[in-house]
Amino acid sequence: MDTKGKNLSTLWIVLALAWPTMLEQMLQVTAQYVDSAMVGRLGAEATAAVGATTTINWLVGSSLSALGIGFLAFIAREYGAKRYENAARAVAQSVFAALAAGLAFTAVTLSLSPLIPGWMNADEAIRPMASRYFFIIYLPMVFRAASVIFGTVLRASGDTRTPMKVNLLMNAVNVALNYLLIYPARDLSLLGLTLRVPGAGLGVVGAAIGTAAGFAVGGVTMTVALWRHPRISPRGQSLRPDWRIMKPCLKVALPAALQRFGTSFGYVAFASVINSIGTVATAAHSIANTAESAFYIPAYGIQTAAATLSGNASGMKDQAYMKSITRTLLILEPALMAVSGAVLFCLAPRMMAMFTPDEQVIRLGSTVLRMVAVTEPLYGIAVVLEGIFMGVGDTMYAFGCNVLGMWGVRVLGTVIMVRVLGFGLTAAWGAMIAHNILLCVLFAIHYKNGKWNPMLSGDKF
Repeated sequence: MDTKGKNLSTLWIVLALAWPTMLEQMLQVTAQYVDSAMVGRLGAEATAAVGATTTINWLVGSSLSALGIGFLAFIAREYGAKRYENAARAVAQSVFAALAAGLAFTAVTLSLSPLIPGWMNADEAIRPMASRYFFIIYLPMVFRAASVIFGTVLRASGDTRTPMKVNLLMNAVNVALNYLLIYPARDLSLLGLTLRVPGAGLGVVGAAIGTAAGFAVGGVTMTVALWRHPRISPRGQSLRPDWRIMKPCLKVALPAALQRFGTSFGYVAFASVINSIGTVATAAHSIANTAESAFYIPAYGIQTAAATLSGNASGMKDQAYMKSITRTLLILEPALMAVSGAVLFCLAPRMMAMFTPDEQVIRLGSTVLRMVAVTEPLYGIAVVLEGIFMGVGDTMYAFGCNVLGMWGVRVLGTVIMVRVLGFGLTAAWGAMIAHNILLCVLFAIHYKNGKWNPMLSGDKF
């Protein structure tokens, strides 16, 4: 096959792996949109109460994802080398890891739920509401850990469709319960008919119950799907810690976890500074983050394919295949993100108006969304390169770059802009954009020197 044919074949492989993840992300974002829009109709205070602890949610979710990355790198390599028994043993270890992490996070989050809104500098008026919301969504933490880690494990074997289907079910449960629990009973006019729609009228608490129920359903369903997998099912494997497998997985997972902790705590500090600006800034920031997430779908869909395929290529010890994969990814990703950024720039005011009727929040959120839209292609390059590095088990470099960028540029820059110079949300988002650009540059340098590639560097995973 000629070079053009190989590149085309690689492109189809990338898209085949990426589209279910993109659709999964789209479903998650749609659910977030509906969730935010429903809460947003309750007013700016309700939106701020839900958004006040969002970065803590990112911290927990990213920590679980980091644990999954360690297993992804190991399983993708073993799967690529057709060592399916080793892959299944690693999956069994992921079950132990999911249970341990889920129980630990349950204990920590529930015990700290009364304190976190205060730590986040949320307005006094919304702290009780924010605390109740946070407590409820972390009740099913074991199920959430299973959903995140087992979904990553399935993707490592090339199965991106099952996590997509599970997330569709999870989001459907969340949205349906939100509709029934947030608002009181009401009349709905449809085709000239008036229907009585039941409702519990629980407001923010209803939104929390819907989210928690979705996590529980997702965790159970993802576990069943993993147990039924024809090649990597943990059935018959020991679920006790096996350090021959856990050690290489943790070697990858630990830097990833430290990175996620470091950057997520940075998000917490970043959001805390923004929350101190006031309720309008908090609401605009929270809604803009939600609106922006839809436009990252191509980035994270391609990142999943990048991690799986680079891990497979490493297991096969096929440098030509690795080169073909990375070249294709680095052409496809920026192109998709350029289109995504252009659409975000044009639709920013309409996106904000979907979630709130507050004109101040809409104007402020539209401004920051248009700022970040211009740099979407650069962010896409950083995301896909990080996926390539994760797939081959190179997580230490990303750890250093992310922590440096988060604390040295985003957090420090935001503190200077807001606390010292007295600027507002737009200046804080400027610091965030500078952080993203720095990551793109540093990751590109690392990619170019080839030290991430075990077939070139001689490193053993």
